[in-house]
Parts: sequence; structure tokens; C-alpha cells
Amino acid sequence: MPSRKSISAEADFDAVVVGAGFAGVYLVYRLRALGLSVRLYEAAPGVGGTWYWDRYPGAACDIESLEYSYSFSEDLQREWSWSRRFARQPEILAYINHVVDRFDLRQHMQFETRVLSAAFDGGTALWRVTTDRSGEVTARFAVMAVGYMSTPKADEIDGLDRFAGELYRTFDWPDRAVEFAGKQVGVVGTGPSGIQCIPVIAEQAETLTVFQRTPNFSVSVQNGPMDSGYQERIKATYHEVRRKERNSECGIDIWMDALKIPTTAVSADEMEAEFERRWEAGGLYLLTSYTDILFDPEANARVAEFVRRKIRAKIDDPELAELLVPKGYAFGSRRVCTDSNYFETFNRPNVKLVDIRSSPIAAVEETGLRTGDRLHELDMLVLATGFDALTGALERMDIRGRDNEALRDRWANGPLTNFGMMTARFPNFFMVDCAHHPFTSYNTVPGVEFQTEWVTDLIEHMRRNLFRTVEPTRDAERWYTDHLQEVGARTLLADGDNWYNGANVRGKLRVLRSYYGGFQSYKKLVLDSVAQGYAGFRFQDM
Repeated sequence: MPSRKSISAEADFDAVVVGAGFAGVYLVYRLRALGLSVRLYEAAPGVGGTWYWDRYPGAACDIESLEYSYSFSEDLQREWSWSRRFARQPEILAYINHVVDRFDLRQHMQFETRVLSAAFDGGTALWRVTTDRSGEVTARFAVMAVGYMSTPKADEIDGLDRFAGELYRTFDWPDRAVEFAGKQVGVVGTGPSGIQCIPVIAEQAETLTVFQRTPNFSVSVQNGPMDSGYQERIKATYHEVRRKERNSECGIDIWMDALKIPTTAVSADEMEAEFERRWEAGGLYLLTSYTDILFDPEANARVAEFVRRKIRAKIDDPELAELLVPKGYAFGSRRVCTDSNYFETFNRPNVKLVDIRSSPIAAVEETGLRTGDRLHELDMLVLATGFDALTGALERMDIRGRDNEALRDRWANGPLTNFGMMTARFPNFFMVDCAHHPFTSYNTVPGVEFQTEWVTDLIEHMRRNLFRTVEPTRDAERWYTDHLQEVGARTLLADGDNWYNGANVRGKLRVLRSYYGGFQSYKKLVLDSVAQGYAGFRFQDM
């Protein structure tokens, strides 16, 4: 570990990092490599971020283990072996703990500590960061690595305190075994978390009632034990795999490459065969098929109908199948889920579906949920109701920039950023894996590596040139924010009621919060700015 070489002797730390997920851990690694003093604060008792909290039954990644992992260390890549093609939550948590201990990063982290506020002091050019345990500390740089899926939505079911049974939430699952055997269980929500936990709960519960508002597109994940020979072959060519990830749009390129042609370039039979090939591969490879899938309604309708046929074939009751088949929105305009036997679960005699769009939850009673004039008696209720994504975590903290301006006020009409990594009037304030990035459609781990490297390279650039502060210009920020909206409007992703645009949160302003121009376009914008001496950013000398 390099010796401490502070760039800010008057501050407690050179940098404060908030959040100990994949982004926060790599930030501490890179900042320490520069010789800077760092303190990371994390509300959880340990590292992992989303993978610490989301311990619900069946929790797993929808990206291949060999790609949903760090690439910054060749030794780390060679020595860690995955047990499954798509890692489950416990293994991902074990991996990130291994990384922290292998590089001796834990000593720079403080757990069970929630950041309440961060305020920029214009006189000293320091950030004053207040937590619920340590009082106030100062730092030259404040780096938010809070994640874009870390803040749950507020409960939208009134009267939950009346329920006398066991109540659980997928985003805050207890670190202990939960017994479902012999119980009448209800699950509210059929997004990614619900789709993963429902098959597991159904195998154990006496009865399972699923309350569904919107059916989701979900593809079979085809998970299984990792083939050791296959893993060793990938490790032998990891350099090429990572190069392909960094130069692709989605960053998932092990099993099959993204196509470079639109649906109009092939016959209907060829298209069907390609869809079938990608379906059988498992995972999200349908999204990396033809280039017009997320842009052309006709192309999207073809892949959507292909998935609908696959779903119908899994369900014995045709009437029930029509309730579970997604309709009325484009494939990909809501997050595409991955599952293991989700739709087949509804063939079980102990599982029933309640459509709460046609018969909403009317009341919570001591013994269960009432929809219409029917009481569904429950011993246990599981809420899988989603997140206030992309901006929720930042807006819940009291973050203040120049002249005491609150970030939540500045973002009242939607986030304003340059590249999703800085916002004007908040000097030396960085965001990794928050809003305005392309990682809702790109592999998150190489994505946060790219952003972290940009942040730490910029800090090193400031140190070499004796710059005191950096922030985006308003013109650059406005251009990027407008560009993001214009690019998103050309896709089918802007049309859905989804967390990409905030429509899933009651009362939240509907505006795109993620970049849909693709990772390669995003990367070019960022690197072109660097090549031009960080064009779009304003520096202040010491």
C-alpha cells in the first residue's frame, strides 16, 4: 500500500467515498493507489452494496459471473473461481469481501454509518460530511458511489402496520433463514426480485399468492454449475474478453457477440432462428441481437411476440397464461428479467395469481390482503415493490454545493450532469454509478471501472497541475443533459412506465435518468473531453 501523500493537509481526508458496492470498493483501491487518504462510509454492516441487502431467496445476477467481476487485476481474475454460470447473491458477496481483504481496503472503511449531509465550504474548498455516528469530517473530494438501485420506493400499500403476520421486503432481507414451510405466503410485485424469489418460495410454502400489477418480460437464465474447463479457457483469454466488453454496447460478450445488423437485413426464418439460438443460450442475449430492436416498433414487436410465445408454452392454463403474458409496452422498455422456472411455477396447485390491476388491493387486514370483496388470508407477506432508482439515494441526502444550494432543489426538474459524473456548482463532487450513465443497458462492473478511472485520473490531473477545484460548466452540463434526453427519445425505452424515467414512483417527475446512446457513444464523449484537456470542465487554481 503506498504511503500517505496528502493533497489537502487541512482536511481530515483527501477523499470521502459513500457506498461500499462494486464502485465504492474500486474507488478506495484507486484513490489509495494515488497515495491519498480515504474514508469510505457505508450504512450496512459490511461491503457489497445491493448484494449485501438483497439476500432474498433466489437472488442472483443476470450477467455471467465471468463478466460481472473486476478486470483491474490479472492476479485477481486468475485466482478467483466461480461455482455457477450466473452467480447467486452469497457468492457475489463472498467475492467482493475477498477483493476488499485481498487488497487490504477494509481499514479505510467505516460500516453501520449513514451519511446524512455533505456541504461544500467555499472558503476552504472542502466538503463537510456529516454522518449519524462520527459527527463531521472534512475532505477535498466527495465521491458518491451509492448505486442506482439502492433506495427502495416508499410503501404504496396503506395500513401495512395492521398486518399481524410476518412482513419482509426483498431489498432488506434478514441475515437469517426464513421459514416458509406450512405457511400461507403472499408476494406483492413481479419485477426482477419477485420473479427470482417466487419459484423458491413456492417450493416450500403451503400456499403462495402472487399479487401482480404488471406482467413482465422474462427470459430463462439457463443457470447451472460452472464448467471448470470452460472457466479456464476464459481465464486464458481474459484480456481479449475484457477488450471486447470495453468495446461493445452491452458488455456481455462471452457466449455470443452482439449482431451488427438490423432485422430488415435478414429473412423472417433467419430472424426466428437467431432468436431461438439466443433464447437457448439463456440470459439477456436477446437484447444484444439486432440493432433495431430498441428503436423500430416493428422489429421490437417481432422479438416481443417471440418471447410471448415462449411464455405461453410454459403455462398449462391458457387463461392464466394471458394474465402473465406482458402486453402494451415494448420489449426492453421495462427491465427484462431473467428467471429459473418462474412461469412454470404457476402450474403448481399451491400457487395462485391475483391481478391487482383489475382488482386492486383495497385494504390490509390483520389476517391478510383484501382485493375487491375477497380476503386473501396470509401468514407471511413479502414486498418486492422496487426502487426509487438512479436519483433516489442522492436526493434523500442533504447535499449542498456553492451558496448552500441543495442538490435536490437543483435537480427538481430532473438531474443535471456532465457525463453523469459531476454537476455544476458542486465542486470536487463526483458520482459513480448514479444518474445519467449508460449502465442500465451495459454491464455494471466494467462500467463503474470506467467511471472510477475517469474520476481518479481527473483527481491526479488536478494534483499535477495544482488545481484546487473542478466542476462542469453550465453549458457543458446542459448540452449533455439535453443530448441524453434527445437520444433517449429516439428509442422505445422512453415510452414505458418504468424506473428509467421515474414513472414507477408515485409523484416523481417523469424524465429520463439514464443514457441510451450506447456505451460506445458515451465512452467517446468522455474520452474526447479528456483529450481536449477536460473540455466542459472549469478548474480553479490553488
